[in-house]
Amino acid sequence: MAWAPDYITEQDAEDFVRASSPEWLGEWITSASRAIDGRCNRQFGRVDVVTTRTYRRPAAYDQVSGLWLVEVDDVQDTTGMTVGGVALASSGAALLPDDAPAKGRPYTRLGFESRPDFPLVPSAIWGWTAFPDQVVAACLLQVSRFSARRDSPFGVTGSPQQGGELRLLARLDPDVSVSLAGLARRRRVR
Repeated sequence: MAWAPDYITEQDAEDFVRASSPEWLGEWITSASRAIDGRCNRQFGRVDVVTTRTYRRPAAYDQVSGLWLVEVDDVQDTTGMTVGGVALASSGAALLPDDAPAKGRPYTRLGFESRPDFPLVPSAIWGWTAFPDQVVAACLLQVSRFSARRDSPFGVTGSPQQGGELRLLARLDPDVSVSLAGLARRRRVR
């Protein structure tokens, strides 16, 4: 899997929109994938090797946990992870939230008992090990909307006489936004 990949294949899209491959299908898939990334303030791909990232935003003290917290990019595979050149297990850092693996979610923070030095330089296999089902479904829906838009040059599909008029506005499909709501991060990191 690559960093910032397309979330569905052209065959998936063709099957969903029930049409043979229009020449723009690849662009629609990529556009839908990047729109999902923008809506969620994250992407759902993965780097293939351990990569170092630098975080300059200072840690915030959390009174509930008693830890200094640093927001980091998503990480699900902790193989070979280091913090400041030290193996994660020996670094004094805790991956949070604790229940991330049980919920099929990534770790998004590092917690420290004492305030860490900055910049913080962890290394990891960043990203998700698999695309969440909601992301795949959202990508299919958005590609379907792009396909419908092709046949509605004025941004309107359906018929007001039959009570089924829909405006295809320049934003994500409302059902896509609803399905992705639980996957959105508050803000981008780094």
